[in-house]
Amino acid sequence: MTSLPLDSNNNPIPALRLKSGGAHKISATDSSARNSTAFSGSTEVISVYSDVDVYIKMGDSSVSASLNDHFFPAGLYYDFAISGAAGAEMTHLAVLRSDSDGTVYISEKI
Repeated sequence: MTSLPLDSNNNPIPALRLKSGGAHKISATDSSARNSTAFSGSTEVISVYSDVDVYIKMGDSSVSASLNDHFFPAGLYYDFAISGAAGAEMTHLAVLRSDSDGTVYISEKI
């Protein structure tokens, strides 16, 4: 369970901290690639930013992205939940470029 910081009126502030050592970078090319180090078991949310249009897919250490997966546009910074209520956790993110090579940046948040 994630604990959010509280404001002066004890209302939760919807913010998470960046996890130390939780930065990942993936080269987006014409072949699927994924983060080489698994996301920490304590991470519930990842933030993703890409400098090029890509297709993304979350899964385990064997996940692979294809042109049939979710389109993620360049220049968007977005948070994704990677753990579910049933205990299913996504440990890796796979990317595949849409048109040109680029870089996808991932930040684990706690």
